[in-house]
Amino acid sequence: MPELPEVETVRRGLNKLIKNRKIIAIDIRYDKIIIGSPNDFKKQLIGATIVEVSRRAKYLLFHFDNDLTMISHLRMEGKYQVRNQLADFDKHAHVIFYLDDGSYLGYRDVRKFGKMQIVARNQEMQVKSIAALGPEPLTAQYTLESLENGFKKRKKSIKATLLDQHVVSGLGNIYVDEVLWRAKIHPEEPANKVTELQIKALYPIINDEIKQAIAAGGTTVRSYVDATGHTGNFQLQLHVYDQEGQPCERCGTIIEKIKVAGRGTHYCPHCQVLNS
Repeated sequence: MPELPEVETVRRGLNKLIKNRKIIAIDIRYDKIIIGSPNDFKKQLIGATIVEVSRRAKYLLFHFDNDLTMISHLRMEGKYQVRNQLADFDKHAHVIFYLDDGSYLGYRDVRKFGKMQIVARNQEMQVKSIAALGPEPLTAQYTLESLENGFKKRKKSIKATLLDQHVVSGLGNIYVDEVLWRAKIHPEEPANKVTELQIKALYPIINDEIKQAIAAGGTTVRSYVDATGHTGNFQLQLHVYDQEGQPCERCGTIIEKIKVAGRGTHYCPHCQVLNS
């Protein structure tokens, strides 16, 4: 699943490729991706110009000159492609926007889990799924205090807590494994049992991890590519995710893989020990 760094990389690429382009037609090949009426979706966006693409956590926000915003969640496999020929899209391109310069913006999603929704401009943050999101790394809202307060209220594992997007938004399975390894916190540690020293270590690590991943263009483990079709490079810098059976870089202990919060989880049993 694309996480914050991957979605940010896609956002930057889309702004270079489609900003200020007008939509002249829309081909919706799979209606269920659209929240609401597909016909209304077309009526609202055909003739509108893309002013900018922004982001909130893992959501892309396409802003138009008619004071509407399209909220797009890529979910597991969603990706945007910009092509010069309609024939360049395969059967998994489910929504195609025809642009006024003769190019096409396609939304490709093998699993068909992605969603698109139209809302009034400046109402994006009131949409239920977005309003529930916690502070985002690399923003003023993400503070040591917000992290401490978020953990105090939760008895479930820290891995589950970081994944649920309410305490910190934008982290997925890969980056949660990575930041917990860097902070030497066991993924099954109850969030409210994480020590003050551990939280103080974790707080800047989350910012640093996201910053480095964005700089590397995201992580490509399976299918992620950006809007220009390029893979990310941060997988070359992973310390623990997908490294089971390999020695830990810090201590040489073999990295193990377990299941936490229903997700495959990688950790070092020597460096990351439960507090009690």
